[in-house]
This record gives sequence, C-alpha cells and structure tokens, in this order.
Amino acid sequence: MNRFQIADQIYKKLVAHQVVIKDQFNKHKEAIPFFYIDDLLPEALALNLFELFPESHDMMHKKSIREDKYVGFKMNKYNALLEECIYAFQQPKVVNLIAEICGIKFAVPDEHLYAGGLSCMGENQFLNPHLDNSHDKDRQLWRVLNLLYYVSPSWELNDGGNLELWPNGLHKKPITIHSKFNRLVVMATHQNSLHSVSKVETKSFRCCISNYYFSKKPFRINDEFHVTSFRGRPNEFLKDKILQLDSMIRMGIRKIFKKGIVENPHVYKKEKN
Repeated sequence: MNRFQIADQIYKKLVAHQVVIKDQFNKHKEAIPFFYIDDLLPEALALNLFELFPESHDMMHKKSIREDKYVGFKMNKYNALLEECIYAFQQPKVVNLIAEICGIKFAVPDEHLYAGGLSCMGENQFLNPHLDNSHDKDRQLWRVLNLLYYVSPSWELNDGGNLELWPNGLHKKPITIHSKFNRLVVMATHQNSLHSVSKVETKSFRCCISNYYFSKKPFRINDEFHVTSFRGRPNEFLKDKILQLDSMIRMGIRKIFKKGIVENPHVYKKEKN
C-alpha cells in the first residue's frame, strides 16, 4: 500500500469515530488534551509494519539520564512501507481532520520528521517526564500535536513502555495510556504537557511510528518558547535537580543562539533525484 491508500484507511476510521474522540479530547481540554483510537489500520497491515521495523542496531541509540531509546528517521534506509505509513499521517485530509477534532484552525505536518519517525524501546529502556521542544527545527512554527501509532502485537499494559501524562504535576499520579497494538494516540503539546514513557518490563520491543503537527499559533495563547525540558520522576530527587539545571543551561544557550550551537541530527534530509 502507498501513503494515499493508508491515509484513506486512517481518514475513514477517524470519521467513523469523530464524535467520540472529539469528546474525549475536549474532556481533558483544561489539562493535557488527548484522544486515542484502536484498530486504526487493518490488522494485517499493522502486523506487516511491525515485522518490517528496523533492528535496534540499525537505529540511533539515544541514551542518557533523560532517556534510553532507539530512533530511526532516515527513512530511505528502511523498508518503503514504513515511510509510506509515516507520510500517510501527513496527507492533507488526515491533517485537516485531526486538526478539526482538536480545535486547531491551522496545522501543518513536518516532512523533515524533526524528532519524529520511528522509535523502539526494549527491556529497561525509558523516557523521563519532559516537555517537547515548543517549535519546529527552524523555530518558525509552534509544535501543537504529537501523534503516536503503536504497532507491537500482543503488547500488555504490564509490559511497560506506556505513555504517561502528568496533568497535575509530578507529585500526582499520571494518566497511563496503554501502548496497545494498532492504537493511535494524539496529544496536545503546550507549556504544561508533561509526559513520559514508563520503563519497559519485557524483553520484547515496543515499536512506535510518530509524527508532530505544527501551527502558526501555539496550542495555548500564553505558551512561551522552550527547549525540550526533562524532569526526574517523583522518586528521583537528585536526578530531577540535575535535569532542571540541564534545561536551564540549554535554554540560556538558545536565547543567544536561536537555532542552537549545533544542528540537531534528528532530521530527515531527503536525497534529491
């Protein structure tokens, strides 16, 4: 299947459940708005995407006190179906429908996959609570939506690797969203959309296909520019202090060098024919 055929499948599924997922998103409007929809694509296609996922050694390993995961964004190196699926979420009718559901008047996808693309996490890997970078790679548009499509079959809640939302801060219990097979999660990104991924508790890999949508206006009118900012979990006092200092330093650098000192390597630069 190509991106247009996959986009048709996504669009039809969203339209069929539009009222329910819009209500779900609006229910959390004052905190971290999100919705999820199961069985997004035909099961055979979702299984095929998982089977074609690159091995971890063919991806970039991002490991620090902030996170431990594998990411892939140079899509020309992987099976073409994976790229077709990613860009299916970027087709105008899919983008416009999701934007309408989420109450966003103007949304654009990111063809360069800045911080998007493929990700997988194996046993003991994690992603600490954080706020996503507020802007695109050129600092021209606001990041407003995060789309996460999970393709690991038979993934149980107890396997870990689940999305966690912290609408009431790190001292309150997070909302856990199961990284269920063939599930799409769409969440808003704004000044307070603190989220994380719990530690994987199994030897299997949790695989995810992700996209970001951007807009000329922030999701919330009072949002301000910020770099990706990590925090420690509630039981990680010292780590939390270190990560807050790390964020302050990087934020100070970005006030002087608006696009950073070095270019973020997590960008898909397509080869021209």
